[in-house]
Amino acid sequence: MSVIIAMLRAVNVGGHNRIKMEELRALCGALKLRDAQTYVQSGNIVFRTKERDLTTLAKKIERGIAKKFGFQPSIVLRTVAEMRDVIARNPFAKRSGIEPNRLLVTFLAGEPGVEAREKVRAMKTEPEEMCIDGREVYIYFPNGMARPKLSWPAVERVLELAGTARNWNSVTKLLEMAEKLQEAE
Repeated sequence: MSVIIAMLRAVNVGGHNRIKMEELRALCGALKLRDAQTYVQSGNIVFRTKERDLTTLAKKIERGIAKKFGFQPSIVLRTVAEMRDVIARNPFAKRSGIEPNRLLVTFLAGEPGVEAREKVRAMKTEPEEMCIDGREVYIYFPNGMARPKLSWPAVERVLELAGTARNWNSVTKLLEMAEKLQEAE
């Protein structure tokens, strides 16, 4: 069985699209996803599955949530190896003074095209720093995330891809949970 990390977009944000994590874990069980664990209230799930096709798996979870909770959030999936790679590719890792709670990784639902990447790289983002690499966008907010100058909706329009963001602490915690689940096999 593979261990998968699922991140739901726009769940439990501003009182909308509410899902209790114990109900989400129960839904995972009903969908034959084993040993489901959740992390914080924003829709992070780590589980085991026999399903090899991640696109099929994401659609299955999305439909299950729509049926049980009445709305269908986008879901981004990553394997343990992919999440390790996300951490290894952190463009800010070697820089001192980077605060993990100000570093955000947006996990994209797909691979952006070359033209979209070039347009995003050309965007003015100061004082925030943005780096797109693979299916992830790393953004550092030196002044915090409360009032950023960077407009994520503008970036998303250029990329023409949906994504869901997690701060660096959540990224590393999700990998830690997934590795523990993988080791327990």
